[in-house]
Amino acid sequence: MATRIPAAYADPASPALPKGEMVLDLARTALVITDPQIDFLSPQGAAWGAFGESITEHGTVGNIGRLLVAAKAAGIPVVISPHYYYPHDHDWDHAAPGEVLMHRLRMFDRRDPLSLEGFAGSGADWMPEYHELIQDGRTIVCSPHKIAGPQTNDVLFQLRKKQVDQVILAGMAANFCVESHLRDFVEHGFEVAVVRDATAASKLPEGDGYLAALINFRWLANALWSTDETDERLDVVEAVNAGGPQG
Repeated sequence: MATRIPAAYADPASPALPKGEMVLDLARTALVITDPQIDFLSPQGAAWGAFGESITEHGTVGNIGRLLVAAKAAGIPVVISPHYYYPHDHDWDHAAPGEVLMHRLRMFDRRDPLSLEGFAGSGADWMPEYHELIQDGRTIVCSPHKIAGPQTNDVLFQLRKKQVDQVILAGMAANFCVESHLRDFVEHGFEVAVVRDATAASKLPEGDGYLAALINFRWLANALWSTDETDERLDVVEAVNAGGPQG
């Protein structure tokens, strides 16, 4: 089944950039998902007004779920880079516009870093569709990143401890946390494939965040795949590793 790419986001017919390629080696590959949380992905979430149209357009919620299932089946590490804000985070002395917006919306708020009181079902919680997949005792849930990139949490540390240098990257939001993780990963020498329809972005008067991210993905990522392509590649590599037929 071919993924339908909305016309506004189709790849250029005559691209100036060479096509990226990445050959998966499951022994050194992980799936990294940023912010698979209610406040981004649910109509009940704090940011749905800004992100809901893009999430619906790309089928983001279902596609992230498919990636989680495929990664578990392939036996590769699944790493979650979440976003949480605690009361002390609201006392920062300065913040950029994106941070201010998240704080105003009370996105990802938790009462205390040492307590899960009030967490279940809150905007900081995982989407219900992902609960069993994330809370299976095998998923690596990292400490929270605080703005957009993994510089403030332990994602890189966890990947290195698993001897990973290839990353399949998806999650929210395309032009914010996903792009920031991508930039940091490639600067640290990782190969990164971004899954283009397992992310989404805001549509605001300031511009189309998804289109902005997509342009940069084409420059920075080693590969840009759909969820269908990622599933197929994981299936093929898993079959080869198991000694079965390709396809």
